[in-house]
Amino acid sequence: MSVKPILRFAPSPNGLLHLGHAFSALFTWQAAAQLGGKALLRIEDIDLARSKPEFTQAVFDDLHWLGLHWPEPVWRQSERFPAYAEAADKLRAMGLLYPCFCSRTEIALHATGTDPDGAPLYAGTCRHLSAADIAARLDRGEPVQYRLDLQRALALTGPLTFTLVGPTMRDRPQIRYTRPERWGDVVLQRKDTPTSYHLSVVVDDAAQGITHVTRGRDMEAATDIHVLLQFLLGLPSPIYAFHRLLLGEDGKKLSKSRGSPSLLDLREAGRTPQDIRRDLGF
Repeated sequence: MSVKPILRFAPSPNGLLHLGHAFSALFTWQAAAQLGGKALLRIEDIDLARSKPEFTQAVFDDLHWLGLHWPEPVWRQSERFPAYAEAADKLRAMGLLYPCFCSRTEIALHATGTDPDGAPLYAGTCRHLSAADIAARLDRGEPVQYRLDLQRALALTGPLTFTLVGPTMRDRPQIRYTRPERWGDVVLQRKDTPTSYHLSVVVDDAAQGITHVTRGRDMEAATDIHVLLQFLLGLPSPIYAFHRLLLGEDGKKLSKSRGSPSLLDLREAGRTPQDIRRDLGF
């Protein structure tokens, strides 16, 4: 019995959606239709400080305006912290998580380069702290985050691969080797929330039975960490497809933080869903 394809669009409600989000959403729903499957909506709101209910409602409004629909209920990651804690505990029991007390300044000062996102690459400063030192710091209430011991993890896995298809979803699948060493010891439980993007997205993709993950090309490198976590946690690895990014006049990708015009702005300026679909090639 074949498995019906399931895809997902998973925005973070920390601002209004822009054309880049519209392209990604329309791409995902189109891919689901091409595969004879369905697309889910998931709200990735683990950042409780920046995620706002009004932004979540705006996601629903914008996607409905574009003519998109999805099965209910919509998963909200803020309601799934116990599931992420369970996954972290499994990695901890395998000896793969360690506490890190370093500040951003300390990390930048001792960085050994940069990761694929351009952030300072963690030097492993806390990897070899003694049990007594860790206990003392925790007793003092020092802010702590938990990192994946990448060297130990890779010793358990060896080379890993994932399946990649082209943006039309009908191209011949390719096998791509991962390079998680580019990321170093990534944070899996943050100081301000008991999970991270990497951990929560892997857990939820498996729990929702996601068979195909559609992402912008800027997320391609992160797939290396996700495939590694899938292997360590005994979870299935979806098929991946990476779509093009929408760029502004300055050649940089559209972004909430850079103030790219929102779909609400465009709607209030008189643009129609048909205008947006036509301009984006859908």
